[in-house]
Amino acid sequence: MSERNVKAKVLVVDDEEYLCELLKDELLSTNLFEIDIANDGAQAINKIQNKIYDIVLLDIKMPRISGIEVLKFIKEYSPDTEVIMITALGDIKLAVETIKLGAFDFITKPYNFDELLVSIQNAIEKRRLRLQNTLMQKELSRLIHTDEVIGQSKIFKDVLDIVARVAGTDATVLIYGESGTGKEVIARLIHKNSPRKDKPFVAINCAAIPDTLIESELFGHEKGAFTDAHTSKPGLVEIANGGTLFLDEVGDLSQYVQPKLLRFIETGEFRRVGGNSILKVDVRIISATNKDLNEEVRKGNFREDLLYRLNVVTIRLPALRERKEDIPLFVEYFLNKKTRGKKKMSPEAMEILMNYDWPGNIRELENVVERAAILAKDDIIKPEDLALKPELKEDYYTKLIRKPVNTLSLAELEKIHIENVLKANNWNKSKTAEILGISLKTLYLKLKRYGIIEPF
Repeated sequence: MSERNVKAKVLVVDDEEYLCELLKDELLSTNLFEIDIANDGAQAINKIQNKIYDIVLLDIKMPRISGIEVLKFIKEYSPDTEVIMITALGDIKLAVETIKLGAFDFITKPYNFDELLVSIQNAIEKRRLRLQNTLMQKELSRLIHTDEVIGQSKIFKDVLDIVARVAGTDATVLIYGESGTGKEVIARLIHKNSPRKDKPFVAINCAAIPDTLIESELFGHEKGAFTDAHTSKPGLVEIANGGTLFLDEVGDLSQYVQPKLLRFIETGEFRRVGGNSILKVDVRIISATNKDLNEEVRKGNFREDLLYRLNVVTIRLPALRERKEDIPLFVEYFLNKKTRGKKKMSPEAMEILMNYDWPGNIRELENVVERAAILAKDDIIKPEDLALKPELKEDYYTKLIRKPVNTLSLAELEKIHIENVLKANNWNKSKTAEILGISLKTLYLKLKRYGIIEPF
């Protein structure tokens, strides 16, 4: 990202043209800002409607439209923009009133530039913290798993090699992968290793938001745009300005919004819902899907031109069954995370995990490990502590029975036989006890003794 993109955008509004030019020159000399000028309230409103500013330096007394009216407009139209009022000494009482209307600070004329600069920097920091808080609230509403990048398998190292090569560019990236393979983790890794790393990473799940709301969520809306639009609201593309927008499950994006997203990717320009002004931001797009988008194009569900824009670089994430050598690393990480290393996986239990097909990928593995850690009676997690789908599980006890009979104890054989009869009868304990020729009470005692648990 160029130096231009990291500078704060400032609008100076004053009917005294010489003061505007003076302020512009002083602020440009710091090499920290992009500066625009407006010489009256009408000009200011027009500029604010067409560009997103971090800071507005606003004179109170101006002809036609006063600074107070402009302030009210800013707080309604662009509430994340911070406003510093500039006032004459005799208008301090009026300036204090503007604080109640949402101004960040006020500076009196003649101003001290160092004091003004401190005020601007404080306002920028406040804006940054507020946007950061907004992002945190959105993240809390999502099911977020670990951001740790785990894996030593060759197939995963090949993915990391592509990430390393693409991270430093602004190319759009499309990440393919089954659900639970860690697509968002890879998207965040690209962002963290990019020149945009100090700017926001904003994620949206396109499948989780109704079609009627997705446009407003992405591009924002104006007051009165629809029934519940009581105030103007910036969209995620504005929040992500300078950073990265991650479109998860982009294959589920509404066909109504697809052309709007295409135009935004091509130009960086957008309109809020209910608005007429064209706004522009600088955002990198990373998207992810578990669908075959080429097939969706053939079915008419996805625009071919949008697909071309999204997949300048394509990254395919392998399923967990394709990188089973990484399973022990994940297990160790999840156990450290859930139990602080107090519990370990037995070799027999690990063997089951290594032979399981993992249709739910890393997310399923984390759930299985967490449940096993909770249910395990001691610090060693055993095969019976694992809850896997029976039809997909490579059964440890079936493997045991293949061993020579003279290597099995009587208890091992009894446990194998009881569990096999239970499975054959769909875990009907009364019928199982009848077949085994024991009472139901005896069967329950044996289940407890051998740690046999009915799978969910």
